[in-house]
Amino acid sequence: MSTSYENSYRFKSIFTTQNIILLNIGWAVLALLYFLLFSAKIPGANGAETRAEWYVIGTNIFEALAYLSASVLCLRNWRSPQIVSGRNVWLAIGIGMLSYFLGGLFFGYTEIVLKAEPDVSIGDVFFVVTYLFLGAGMVLAAAHRRINLEKWQWLIVLAIGVFGSLLAWWISTQQTKSSQPLVAILNWFYVVSDVAILIIATTLLLAFWGGRVAQSWRMIAAAAFSLYIADMWFKYAQGPSYQSGEILEVFWVFSGVLFSMGAALEYDTSLSRSRRERGRKRA
Repeated sequence: MSTSYENSYRFKSIFTTQNIILLNIGWAVLALLYFLLFSAKIPGANGAETRAEWYVIGTNIFEALAYLSASVLCLRNWRSPQIVSGRNVWLAIGIGMLSYFLGGLFFGYTEIVLKAEPDVSIGDVFFVVTYLFLGAGMVLAAAHRRINLEKWQWLIVLAIGVFGSLLAWWISTQQTKSSQPLVAILNWFYVVSDVAILIIATTLLLAFWGGRVAQSWRMIAAAAFSLYIADMWFKYAQGPSYQSGEILEVFWVFSGVLFSMGAALEYDTSLSRSRRERGRKRA
């Protein structure tokens, strides 16, 4: 019994909010260095330049572990009755993060193991689930907090929405039209979802700004921006000769890391708030 308690205490003392934040920052820095140092293409056996397979595997590992960590921390928030923003918010975001993790595994398997172009794969099922649940979680967060923005704040939301929509539309028009209806439908679904999440994240960032959970939602907003950047780059660069591992794809790793940090900060803020309330009741 004593040993079990000591192990539990040791585990909690290691995985404090500060340590989780530091681990995530370290993971992001390592990922950035990895992409910067090893992303160059090398001549292949047929003379064509490609990236080393070990490098592509590494990028998948960086991304997968970032989203797995995010899913675990978001679901931890869901299990906590003290969580400020609402448990269902974090359940939806946690399912979204777990789905993105699984989608990335199938995407990597299709590209690395099967040596096929992953235009449409089983991974897309999980990516679609990700956007649906992530969007639902953010909408629930907005519903949980009454949105009352100033006019200048609504102008910021409008400006970001217009810019994000125009950029996504321009990138979409540059792409070669696919003969497969499913590919076209998925592409537009991802574009619309990215823009919608960008707008919702901006709204939440401004709504929570200065509040008791402001720090966590700044991280979530930054995660949404990172996801948008990586997705738009992937859509812009995608083509017959495209291979995973471009430098801007590191923003997928950043997105997972920022979701992790946002979840950890929310958990810490909620526990601190709960302790203060208990202290006031005793007084």
